[in-house]
Amino acid sequence: MSHSLQQSAGKLLIETAGAGFTDISRRVSQWLAGQGAWDGLLTVFIRHTSASLVIQENADPDVQRDLMNCLDQLAPEDGDYRHNSEGPDDMPAHIKAMLTATSLAIPVQAGRMVLGTWQGLYIVEHRGRPHRREIALHFIGTLKVD
Repeated sequence: MSHSLQQSAGKLLIETAGAGFTDISRRVSQWLAGQGAWDGLLTVFIRHTSASLVIQENADPDVQRDLMNCLDQLAPEDGDYRHNSEGPDDMPAHIKAMLTATSLAIPVQAGRMVLGTWQGLYIVEHRGRPHRREIALHFIGTLKVD
């Protein structure tokens, strides 16, 4: 088997259900497989200021609930914010996105994201209502060549 260095770029549109975690691990893995990715680096970027990306535990949903509660305490909807033209959840969503990440770099080995046993890749929706979020993907590395 030989390998050649390549780049691939793409995007995913993900529907969120409102505030909370949306697991995108499978969709991103499918995209990688479709590119023939083998060994390299995947960059994942969310094109929004009121949602974010995290790698977090995928086994116990209480972890996600506790994390959302913590973010709500750090940036409550009833805070004294100047920016409130889009509703009471808008400015807190910007703060929560600032505290988390808009981009992640994930190693890829043998065609798979190198995530730990209990790790998943998530969009964290910080707004109360559902949104369509765009995720930009970029892989650089070797492709599997038969």
